[in-house]
Amino acid sequence: MIYLHDTLTREKRPFVPFNKQRITMYVCGPTVYGRAHIGNARPAVVFDTLARLIRHEFGEKSLVYARNVTDVDDKIIASAEKEGVDPSVITERYERFYLEDMGALGVQPPSIAPHATQEIAAMVAMIARLIELGHAYEAQGHVLFSVLSWKEYGQLSRRDREAMLAGARVEVAPYKRDAADFVLWKPSGDDVIGWDSPWGRGRPGWHVECSAMIERHLGETIDIHGGGLDLIFPHHENEMAQSRCAHGGVPLARYWVHNGFVDMGAEKMSKSLGNIITPAELLAQGHKGETLRLALLSAHYRQPLPWTDTLVAQAKATLDRLYRSAGDGEAGNIDEGVVEALRDDLNTPLALSRLSALEGATLQASARLLGLLRGSPDEWFQGGGDAEAIEARIAERTAAKGARDFATADRIRDELKSQGVILEDGPSGTTWRRE
Repeated sequence: MIYLHDTLTREKRPFVPFNKQRITMYVCGPTVYGRAHIGNARPAVVFDTLARLIRHEFGEKSLVYARNVTDVDDKIIASAEKEGVDPSVITERYERFYLEDMGALGVQPPSIAPHATQEIAAMVAMIARLIELGHAYEAQGHVLFSVLSWKEYGQLSRRDREAMLAGARVEVAPYKRDAADFVLWKPSGDDVIGWDSPWGRGRPGWHVECSAMIERHLGETIDIHGGGLDLIFPHHENEMAQSRCAHGGVPLARYWVHNGFVDMGAEKMSKSLGNIITPAELLAQGHKGETLRLALLSAHYRQPLPWTDTLVAQAKATLDRLYRSAGDGEAGNIDEGVVEALRDDLNTPLALSRLSALEGATLQASARLLGLLRGSPDEWFQGGGDAEAIEARIAERTAAKGARDFATADRIRDELKSQGVILEDGPSGTTWRRE
């Protein structure tokens, strides 16, 4: 049996899905305004690993896994204005980069990837229902959720009111009934992306997006809601409140699962702090996606993970040993000790340690449950496995050309050439070959 630590109850609980034939999991995905950093990759890798475990335990078709794409946001609008392009240019570019980067780390696509801009009708319907039930109100073109209307607000994060107000970086506005009330709908000017609604032209607040997507694609109550530790408050707290109020109080999720931060020292990795490194940069340095994946799995998902050159080097050395031990044979049976480690709240450090005692076909099959040993030893040791890094560099060059940054595009071409990789541009895109 799988055991998961539930953030709501603060305890490790046996995972008993409501319907073993249709297990539902929703994970907050990217806001596509910039390149994902390695900290953003941690939840993608963690919940990809959990998805692999669930399918191993309950059947390949047992899981419906939704990971959303936030493609309307103030940061997206600001980036589009800075470049003088439509917001869709920004979102399509960075969603493509995100999928490329996560794919390089062995992250399988989710079952469903709902986009905020395609779910506006569902959001408007949920907001209207909250107003009708007395949990939201309209004020000066905005619609706000009334926090005081839900007595259990704060139960997920377990913060007092003062801490919640500080943690949410509450916007002071004269139209709010209470300082903690949060936006469900905000007005948009004619020159900003927006949609018609009963409250005027506008766009949704961030929190309501996920609640509406979950309701539409997975149902009122899902089995697992996942994301990073930073999302517990205010994002998931607000999601829980508005969903429960819209659905007569029924739970939004039966298990809340959160991963810890990746840090570059004392502080978590963050674009706003400028202390980030991206998978694309690491791949361009010659690191393989599988190395980065193992590094992200090397600490328990709930613990902080300091990202260092030593960590990456250790992950590479571990994979060298595993590839030598696995050999070229076909995958065999998965080792029960590895599975037992993962069943215990996704204990990947223990699972990795147990891999080291295996060899041959059993090692290969067991490692693949963690998304590792995806290639052959020849590819790993002879350099064929760096194709992911080359493709990432080509994608970076294509983006530079699209932005008319030809100096960067030429530099990437020259750097690859110095590594013995020749790029050939054609009508269908860029291909590459070795000299």
